[in-house]
Amino acid sequence: MQAVAELSPIVGTAAACEALGMSRASFYRLRRPSGSGPRTGYAPDWALSPGERQAVLDVLHSERFVDSAPAEIYATLLDEGVYYCSVRTMYRLLAAYNEVRERRDVRRHPKHQRPELLATGPRQLWTWDITKLAGPGRWHHYSLYVIIDVFSRYVPGWLLADRESESLAKRLIEETCRKEGIQPGQLTLHADRGAPMTSKSVAQLLTDLDVTRSHSRPRNSDDNPYSEAQFKTMKYRPDFPQRFGSLEDGLGFVRGFFRWYNHEHRHTGIAWLTPATVHFGRAEQVLIGRQRVLDAAFDAHPDRFGGRRPQVPELPKEVWINRPWHASSPHTV
Repeated sequence: MQAVAELSPIVGTAAACEALGMSRASFYRLRRPSGSGPRTGYAPDWALSPGERQAVLDVLHSERFVDSAPAEIYATLLDEGVYYCSVRTMYRLLAAYNEVRERRDVRRHPKHQRPELLATGPRQLWTWDITKLAGPGRWHHYSLYVIIDVFSRYVPGWLLADRESESLAKRLIEETCRKEGIQPGQLTLHADRGAPMTSKSVAQLLTDLDVTRSHSRPRNSDDNPYSEAQFKTMKYRPDFPQRFGSLEDGLGFVRGFFRWYNHEHRHTGIAWLTPATVHFGRAEQVLIGRQRVLDAAFDAHPDRFGGRRPQVPELPKEVWINRPWHASSPHTV
């Protein structure tokens, strides 16, 4: 400390501290008189006096300016030949009283509850959504309605039409529930907040079927990840066309895609099984068969596996949409 103090008038404080291996913060702290404490209360000579600060606050709180931003108040006063302080000083005064917020009386969106949905087997939790497929013309699109089982990733129902319609959505949901044998109280159906999803006719149908209805938060695609992922799988296929020449053309492609997706596509989220295998209860049998193949390969050449018997991946026992923090399963979203 003393050596830095003697050297600093000659080479400067920064160079002296660097030469002697002492931080400038420590030097200034040690040089401060004991008991003085940090300089939190320091105010320069040009700072506003208490009376001037109160005058600015009175202006900010006045009926004329109570809904105006500080920059707008500052400009208005300048036009009238009045100057109190800078815009930044106005913000500092407001911050001291926790008043830095939207000062205008604006509409505020309600806080929507984060959906937390669990599936421990097929036919418990479905999500559905609608995506657009480009038609032959620039402004011509087809609407693809898709229902997906969250646990098995199986698509039990889909529909391709030339429009979005709540009546078509209602028909798809009703027919899929009947085909899958959904019983009252068995299923939760999750969707975003598009017009067909929130329509009164669809809501009434779900009430009649005793199906629990769930919706994503507004403007939050993360609340419907399984439908979004399935659409991405389809549209990133190498054979996915840029446009479809007709509705029949689209139906042919979509029919072939879902046949592949349900019965041939090995899905990473379900232990590389096909969705149909999981959906129809054949997963355990297939996994046992895979393990037998690995056991035989290990018994024939254990050195190729580093002496450790390989194990097939396990099928997740539970799948979440927005897993709560207290849920401990790693196989969730």
